[in-house]
Amino acid sequence: MNKKLLTVIVCVLILVPAVLPTTSLAAPPANDDFDSAVVILELPFTDNLDTTEATWAEDDPGDCTSNGSVWYAFTPGTNMRIEANTYGSDYDTVLSVYTGSRGALSIVPGACNDDFDGLQSRVRFDAIGGTTYYFLIGFCCGTGGNGGGNLVFSVQELEVPPPPANDNFSDALAIDALPFNHTVDTTGASIEAGEPSSSCVSPGELAATAWYVFTPAEGVTVSANASAPFATMVAVYTGSSLADLIEVGCRTWGLLTFHADAGNSYYLQVGSLYGERGPVWFNLDFAPLPEADFNFYPDDPSTFDTVQFSDWSWDPADVGIASQAWDFGDGASATGCCPTHRYASDGDYSVQLAITTFDGRTGSTSRSVRVATHDVAITRVGAPQAAKSGQTRQIVVEINSKRYPERVEVQLFKSVPGGFEFFGSLTQQVPVRPSNRTTRFKFSYTFTGDDASIGKVSFKAIANLVDARDALPADNEAIAPPTKVNR
Repeated sequence: MNKKLLTVIVCVLILVPAVLPTTSLAAPPANDDFDSAVVILELPFTDNLDTTEATWAEDDPGDCTSNGSVWYAFTPGTNMRIEANTYGSDYDTVLSVYTGSRGALSIVPGACNDDFDGLQSRVRFDAIGGTTYYFLIGFCCGTGGNGGGNLVFSVQELEVPPPPANDNFSDALAIDALPFNHTVDTTGASIEAGEPSSSCVSPGELAATAWYVFTPAEGVTVSANASAPFATMVAVYTGSSLADLIEVGCRTWGLLTFHADAGNSYYLQVGSLYGERGPVWFNLDFAPLPEADFNFYPDDPSTFDTVQFSDWSWDPADVGIASQAWDFGDGASATGCCPTHRYASDGDYSVQLAITTFDGRTGSTSRSVRVATHDVAITRVGAPQAAKSGQTRQIVVEINSKRYPERVEVQLFKSVPGGFEFFGSLTQQVPVRPSNRTTRFKFSYTFTGDDASIGKVSFKAIANLVDARDALPADNEAIAPPTKVNR
């Protein structure tokens, strides 16, 4: 290439600016911030939105979620019941509703939900006409970017049935006798102004409530329970008005047990949670008695065993076992959950356990503990002093039992280089015999050329009880003096 042409090309490359590839960052959605919430003008309302780049502001409320979020706002003209959901979204949404202003938002009771239907959320709440409600949609685990994905957000008005007769505290349904059963439909129920939020639920979880009142003629311990296809709550209070109620107890599952004093009125608040509503079955009854039960180990104790007792009792009223009292049936006793005891002699002992719950209910049970000290001993393994290869001789194992007739298996082993090899076994009954008399187990053994090559062989016997556990197994094994073997 000629030098003049090369110079021109270099100059052109220097003068022409380089064209570099550029990238543009995706912007967050328009309603990413509280101040730019999408205003919903009428219902029903549905919006599709990409929330992949949604962010989280420092002053966004964290009652329900703390991940990237978008905002919507709606001001109903009249009182209405509203449902909002994220059905059809392709990521794990978290939905909550607030009233107030930025930095001073309050969550709407019951309007906080994650994973109502798979990964999607749904809330239902009673809206007051003229009040602005702010919908915050966050995400738990996204599919790209900061999380999020394709959001489908819908809001609609629900038909509201009449409230139940005991919707308000002042209309609490009186419980005249136990057991008491009642089904209340919380679909039309509300939460009245000043109604307490019990200690076992978080702010915003309680969706609707109904009230009952119980005034016993005499002191009694009772258990309350509320059940439905959705999450429920039962709380009990004393007092005379919403303003002076004092919580006695609260449960979101199982039985709520409390002691009701004679002549005092106890108000029971039954609620549905997380925006769910529908029929709730409520029951109040005398608290069930605790069910006493225990176990012990070993389950076949002898007079040489220290028996470990363990309380297996339980309280269906969920108050708990406060104390245990034990009677071991031989004049000894103990307290606590897990005592130990050793019996001095064989026999059948009736062990009794009495339990008391923290609120004073009692229960008891008894079980028979059989103490039997089984023991057999090998007193002798008889083998010939000398034998020849090919000769068949008798090996005798003598067993003694001084306490009980026993069924015994005797296993016989012969010595080999490095240890012992199993030869055979016999099982037979061993009666109790006086004056140290024994029961004989007779084996036949033919001495081999290998025995002769070694020059001697020893026999080892092991005795095992078939139907019981030997309390003293140290004397259940014995080895006969070696037999000299010749060719």
